[in-house]
Amino acid sequence: MRAILLGLSFAFCSWAATGLGPDTLWDWRNVAAPKISPDGSKIVYQIEWADRMTDAFHSNLWMVHADGSGNRPLTQGKQRDTGVVWSPDGKRIAYLSTKSGRPQIVVRWMENGDEAQITNLETAPSDLSWSPDSQWIAYFSRVPVKAKWSVKSTPPPPGATWTAGPSVVTKLKWRQDGIAGAGLVPESVGHLFVIAADGGAARQVTSGDYQHSGPASWTPDGKTVVLSAARREDADAVLYPEDLYAIDIATGNARVLVQRNGPEISAVVSPDGKWIAFLGFEDRGNSHHSNRLWVVGIDGKGLQLLGASLERDSVSPVWKPDSSGVYAVVESSGESHLYLAALKGGIEKLTSGTQRFSTGYAVADRFSIAKNGTVAITSSGPLEPKDVYAIVRGAAPLRLTQVNEGLMAGHSIGKTEALHWKSFDGQPIQGWVIYPPDFDAGKKYPLILDIHGGPHAMYGVEFQHQMQMFASRGFVVLYANPRGSTGYGEVFGNVIHAKYPGDDYQDLMLGVDAIVAKGSIDPKRLYVTGGSGGGLLTAWIVTKTDRFAAAVSQYPVSNWFTQTGSADIGLLMTRWMKAMPWANPQQYIERSPVFFADKIKTPTMVLTGEEDWRTPIAQSEELYFAMKVRGVDTVLVRFPKEPHGIRGAFPSHRILKVEHILGWFERHSP
Repeated sequence: MRAILLGLSFAFCSWAATGLGPDTLWDWRNVAAPKISPDGSKIVYQIEWADRMTDAFHSNLWMVHADGSGNRPLTQGKQRDTGVVWSPDGKRIAYLSTKSGRPQIVVRWMENGDEAQITNLETAPSDLSWSPDSQWIAYFSRVPVKAKWSVKSTPPPPGATWTAGPSVVTKLKWRQDGIAGAGLVPESVGHLFVIAADGGAARQVTSGDYQHSGPASWTPDGKTVVLSAARREDADAVLYPEDLYAIDIATGNARVLVQRNGPEISAVVSPDGKWIAFLGFEDRGNSHHSNRLWVVGIDGKGLQLLGASLERDSVSPVWKPDSSGVYAVVESSGESHLYLAALKGGIEKLTSGTQRFSTGYAVADRFSIAKNGTVAITSSGPLEPKDVYAIVRGAAPLRLTQVNEGLMAGHSIGKTEALHWKSFDGQPIQGWVIYPPDFDAGKKYPLILDIHGGPHAMYGVEFQHQMQMFASRGFVVLYANPRGSTGYGEVFGNVIHAKYPGDDYQDLMLGVDAIVAKGSIDPKRLYVTGGSGGGLLTAWIVTKTDRFAAAVSQYPVSNWFTQTGSADIGLLMTRWMKAMPWANPQQYIERSPVFFADKIKTPTMVLTGEEDWRTPIAQSEELYFAMKVRGVDTVLVRFPKEPHGIRGAFPSHRILKVEHILGWFERHSP
């Protein structure tokens, strides 16, 4: 029997009535984007909520003082208010709102609450940033480019209604998954604009048929912004075309600062205007590279790697107010913590504990810092859903919000426990177990193995709402970080390069063995599910073993041939396979579950969104067909108007996704 190390056990109130079932999503609140005022006194953040009557998600802005007092709403209504940025003088905020129908820029005067919508754009703006004098706002928006190929045709006669003509695709990167802009990418590129903070006509700053990406960071004199851009003719065919540029606000002239074989993103200019911090890596041909923290002089000289000793992914670079170092969140071994990398060398960990600070890579969820050094950030733990915290150097993080406290108080929460085991080759693997709220070690329970996607991603110690839903129905839930996951270094992440799926299967099966060996799991009631890369591994598992009573493969890859040619990130996926399909077709076959469908006996549901362009619906249909034609117990569940992950605009779909998974497992209980 392999050695098992157990620890980090957490308990919750035993008096609560029921677990967090799927319907609790209607009352759940998600916080994000904590933006602290320049003087450090106030924090504006956003709360997302679900509307039962319209089956939609909305988000509004709230404000809390840095000491935790005065928490109150700033905006209300059935709209999406996001992307807050404070003016440098602290008198106003700008944000994006859909209250008028389409996303527009709104400016709010904080002293009296007056507001003005300063744009009326056809194309949604994004990534707002104020000029240092608080007079201008920069943003990004897409601009049409001339079609590379078209034909002349006779127009319809007056009053006639003709069906829309064909879409013409001329690019390699021609699809995009997501809630906004999903499907065909329009013949357009992102450009930088500036608009007066009091309103008026916007001015396009950048030019050319090149993609420019935010956020933009202003130099202290207000004459230049630094941003990422793919200003190269072969950008469409290059995996990482983003370089670092300085853009002259008056003329739009672009000056390259850093140009390497790899991406340079998330640039921020130091308060003294001498340095630029950014994230990126030098592409070495691997499937995974850690996004590291770099600095370069404002003149493009003196490039250096900060925190070189910490070989992990960094998120959200923010300068220390005195320009002596850069703050960043670094993920490692299931946790994410705030670090300070000094410009002169050395890196210091500023937070501790079983937490994930600034969870997620989205720009909207990144932390912010005031001139007095106070940090506003989000954090989550095993029993604490994400909330807003303030961090003052030398003091423990102060929790400022408790947006789900009432809901949590009325429900019992499953205990979370860390689990460690050794894989077949001695590789240590980390995972976690959530037990049903009324768990009794003397009884036998069904087990759900939940597999993360990516595959270069990381499960961690943050609160797992969906897995608590599983536990509320009496399942023990195991989730883990098999080889290929981030947070354990590039070597661990790249073990699966050109071998995916592969030995990660054994990592997961030995984890199941480890929890079964503890004695409370019924080995006849084992279930497996996962989405995206986890859906692929779920499909792979049922071609390898019959030990699971049922499986749910969510939006999987089932056939690498068709996946690379139809996905919105097909070019990246050919990197994972280390060859184009025609160069090594055997490898594509050997890693595609559909080619081993004759081995599947496990009852397997396939679940997907009909507007998924990351793992297009044909991947699910091929897997379903291969099983159905052989008489395997299977069903295909298709969610309309849903992108990858069933994470679109409909709360009911997220609930139904969970209900279908649980219903399938409960139906196949021996």
